[in-house]
Amino acid sequence: MNDGSMIRVDKLTKEYGGNLALDAVSFDVGKGEIVGLLGPNGAGKTTTLRILSCYLPATSGYASVAGHDVFSASEKVRKCIGYMPENNPLYPEMRVREYLQFRAKIKGLRGQNCDHRVNTVMEECGVADVHRKLIGHLSKGYRQRVGLADALVHEPDLIILDEPTQGLDPNQIRSVRELIKELGKAHTVLLSTHILSEVEMTCNRVLILHKGRILAADTPENLQAVMSDSSQVIAEIKAPLGRLRLELEDLPGVGYVDITASDGDYFRCSITPVGGADLREEVYRLARSEGWDLRELRRCRHSLEDIFIHITRRNGEEEE
Repeated sequence: MNDGSMIRVDKLTKEYGGNLALDAVSFDVGKGEIVGLLGPNGAGKTTTLRILSCYLPATSGYASVAGHDVFSASEKVRKCIGYMPENNPLYPEMRVREYLQFRAKIKGLRGQNCDHRVNTVMEECGVADVHRKLIGHLSKGYRQRVGLADALVHEPDLIILDEPTQGLDPNQIRSVRELIKELGKAHTVLLSTHILSEVEMTCNRVLILHKGRILAADTPENLQAVMSDSSQVIAEIKAPLGRLRLELEDLPGVGYVDITASDGDYFRCSITPVGGADLREEVYRLARSEGWDLRELRRCRHSLEDIFIHITRRNGEEEE
C-alpha cells in the first residue's frame, strides 16, 4: 500500500438485481485530505460509503482503509472509521452526554478515557452547552453536530459523512461546513453530497460520480482546466459601440463577442476565446492604444456546477 493513502479503491463494482450501482470505480484518498464525492441522487455515492464502512458487501473489486481490506479485515477497518450516515440515526429519548457515553462504550472506550473523549468531542462539535438536553428536543443542526461527535469519539483516522448538511437551514449549513473544515486539520474526511457548492467550499479535492462511474477526480481549481476552451474574458470599456465591436472581433483568438450597455456610457463585453486563449492582454493593449477607458478586465471563473454539467454532458455524448 502507498503510505500516503488512507483509502484505496480499485474496480469496485456493486450490482442490485442485475443493475449496476457501481461500475468498476477506482480512486485513492490521501491522508489528511478532505475529499468530496459529488453526484446526483442515485449516482452511487451512498453505496460507495457503505462498502467502505463495511455495512455493505461489493460484488467485485478491492477496497482498503488505512491498509486494511474492507472485506477480509472489517473489524480493523471499523476501528479506523467514524461514519455518519445520511439519516443520522440518534436516540431522541437520550440526553446528549448520555448518548455519547453510550456510543463511546460500544466503541470500546472505558473509564476516564471515555469521559475525556466525550468531553473533548462535545467541545469540538459545539454541543457542550446542550449536553443535558434530550436529543429529540434539539434542532436539526445540533443533531448533526451530535452525529459528528459520535463519529469522532473513538478518535478515528477517517471520517465518512453521507450528505452531512441535508435538511439544514443556511445558517446551520455554514456552521457544519466550518466544523468539517476544522475536522480536516486532524482527520481524513470523505463526504458525499449532491450540492455543488458544498464541495467547492469545503473540500480540497472532488470525485465526480455519475451513473456509478467516476468521471473526474481532481481539485476544483484543476478542474477549471476542463473548461478552459470556453473561459470568457469580461471587460467594461467606454468606447464607440460600432468600433468597439469591430476591434474586439478582429483580435486574434476571439471566437465570439457579446456586448451589452452598462452605466455611464460603458459597455460590458463578454469575449469567448478559441482554443482556450487568455485574451486579457490583447483587450488591455487594444483599450490602451485606442485611448478607451477600461474599468474592469477579468477572466470568468467557471463554477463547479458548470464543470459538473460539462463533464456529465460530455460523458453522455460519448456513450451515444
